Amino acid sequence: MDSDFGIPRELSPLQQLRSQYQPLLPPCLQGTTVRVELGDGTTGAKAGDAHIIARAFPHTLGQPLAHFLRANAKVVDAQIITEHPAIRVGIVFSGRQAPGGHNVIWGLYEALKVHNAKNTLLGFLGGSEGLFAQKTVEITDDVLQTYKNQGGFDLLGRTKDQIRTTEQVNAALKACTDLKLDGLVIIGGVTSNTDAGHLAEFFAETKCPTKVVGVPVTINGDLKNQFVEANVGFDTICKVNSQLISNVCTDALSAEKYYYFIRLMGRKHSHVALECTLQSHPNMVILGEEVAASKLTIFDIAKQICDAVQARAEQDKNHGVILIPEGLVESIPELFALLKEIHGLLKEGVDADKISTKLSPWSFALFEFLPPFMKKQLLLHPESDDSAQLSQIETEKLLAYLVETEMNKRMKVGTYKGKKFNAICHFFGYQARGSLPSKFDCDYAYVLGHICYHILAAGLNGYMATVTNLKSPVNKWKCGAAPITAMMTVKRWSQNAGSTSIGRPVIHPATVDLKGKAYDLLRQNAQKFLMEDMYRNPGPLQYDGPGADAKAVSLCVEDQDYMGRIKKLQEYLDQVRTIVKPGCSQDVLKAALSVMASVTDVLSTISSSSTSGQQFA
Repeated sequence: MDSDFGIPRELSPLQQLRSQYQPLLPPCLQGTTVRVELGDGTTGAKAGDAHIIARAFPHTLGQPLAHFLRANAKVVDAQIITEHPAIRVGIVFSGRQAPGGHNVIWGLYEALKVHNAKNTLLGFLGGSEGLFAQKTVEITDDVLQTYKNQGGFDLLGRTKDQIRTTEQVNAALKACTDLKLDGLVIIGGVTSNTDAGHLAEFFAETKCPTKVVGVPVTINGDLKNQFVEANVGFDTICKVNSQLISNVCTDALSAEKYYYFIRLMGRKHSHVALECTLQSHPNMVILGEEVAASKLTIFDIAKQICDAVQARAEQDKNHGVILIPEGLVESIPELFALLKEIHGLLKEGVDADKISTKLSPWSFALFEFLPPFMKKQLLLHPESDDSAQLSQIETEKLLAYLVETEMNKRMKVGTYKGKKFNAICHFFGYQARGSLPSKFDCDYAYVLGHICYHILAAGLNGYMATVTNLKSPVNKWKCGAAPITAMMTVKRWSQNAGSTSIGRPVIHPATVDLKGKAYDLLRQNAQKFLMEDMYRNPGPLQYDGPGADAKAVSLCVEDQDYMGRIKKLQEYLDQVRTIVKPGCSQDVLKAALSVMASVTDVLSTISSSSTSGQQFA
């Protein structure tokens, strides 16, 4: 934890050029005055969870949305903050590394110094372990010099990605108290921001003056909800992966004799796999969400791939590229059930080499069927969040093995007449997550850093920095903050008859929306991708020219400006209050009552149906 964090880097000519790039700021963050409009109090994402979340967050539940305003905005009840006393802020990398993370630190540092040169920013060395140990470095211009617009988390480093146990939470409290911190900024994904929300509540309960702020930084793209449109790092990793995939597609088309099975980092859900498919057009992608929705077995998936290989061979195409999300193993029912049994036995202290003898008969049969490499990988201890070590489980090799076995059988009986099936397997993840960040991620992270200061200046605790309208140019981005509790839900598990287990309130990772526009775009083109080799190479990351401002396809096709719509609704409600008040005509009053009754009935129906459909997971 002590070693090389924060030392100056030796930069290549390209890195030097990138370090000179100055990210842009939206108008609402420019200048030295903070203008914030606080909206109505928020509620939880699901109405049925409200009483559970309320018990867990008596101090921070129901806080309002915050919108930061440009200088010429005319909002009557906006708070105008012109006095900026010196403050001390700590910042920590809590999640896994993602391109752009350093720019959050840079953006926060710049905002702190612009508003008061005496402000102090302390970086915790070694992630949350460094926070607990109070191991810090003061962020200065010199420290930042070789980390601006650079990849990785090596300015501060990271270790465990949790602040959850009583011991950990108390250590965080002691660190913030001892260091006299006015604010603590936690950078990470769903797990880290969940911990940030719980820590903010604990600080409020213990009357600790430190305000906690979360920042959505994760390559997985799964910290998405009505407030958060995108995560720092997702744009970069998808662009880097898409170039690698496209290079493989070109190689497959050139040799015409290999099928490439490419597993993509991205944890349980398939956002990275979907986005890379839309950018590079491989022949197939197996989305975990599709598999889970259709309850496909590993053999069903293998058969789908075999049928595709056979159909392509009939058109004299004996090559192809297939994308697989790393979380697929947790979406396949029988493999997930096997994993849960194994993890339960590991928790009980059963030795890995004796686990197979403790499995249920059905799980034992499946385990014995699997090839040796897969058995070994399934026996690995789970991560800190109880999920499997997905980066270590080579699902692509398992599928390639099953497909090869089946194609050999078909060839033997004469139903497959193509060339001998040859598979090459790859795992893309570490190659991309340490990349130089894209222009979008540089700008987005830097802006989020500035928003963190605005949140602290407004005295807000338990908020996540947010930007909406991201598909537009930076000068049209809408900056704000949303209470972390408003993003939380509670999972329920049916045990036996009449018994239900209820989880703690957390931000749950977003799944790929199988009714969304990005998925619909894939389905519209899936058959063409499969049969016509419509490979597309977006090329390497661009920092100038026509590709520099390209953004994720999944971001651009969706219509997500939730916070903008909340503001618009508030404007309509204000207009109604202006028009319908004591002294208005009977006709106006009757019309308002009629319309409001209809709207209320419709909204109540929609709200109850969406809640009842999501009670159990």
